[in-house]
Amino acid sequence: MVNPEIQGRVYPSTAPYLVGREKVREFARAVLSASPLHHDVEAARAAGFADVVAPPTFAVVVQEATLAQLLADDEAGVDFSRVVHGDQRFTYTRPIVAGDELTATLTITAVKQLGGHSMVTASSNIVDGAGEHVVTAVSTLVVRAAEEENA
Repeated sequence: MVNPEIQGRVYPSTAPYLVGREKVREFARAVLSASPLHHDVEAARAAGFADVVAPPTFAVVVQEATLAQLLADDEAGVDFSRVVHGDQRFTYTRPIVAGDELTATLTITAVKQLGGHSMVTASSNIVDGAGEHVVTAVSTLVVRAAEEENA
């Protein structure tokens, strides 16, 4: 069971993540996005962006470092082998573009126990190099209860 005392915990900010043009293109291909904004620098610039624009779900790449902090926190009691991803949401101030240097800070916003399972809602606030908000990525992780051994 996840420790309910971690609700409200704020983890240290992650190391900066430099968004690379090829990473954006690779991610866009992986999610089957054919938008020229994700692949073509000139198309992105013509649309008013400094470089290629990351697909909206790219924020999970940056968020992953924050969730790793939660999973490594022994006090949290999250058994990764029992984790199922329950929900994902993004709230953007502006799109992520290649060249952004992003830092994320994780806050555990809720811990609930349901039928022996735990649900942990984690909010990653992602800012650029100037400290300006870019996106908030919110994940809900379901930590399945341990199966009882047959005696």
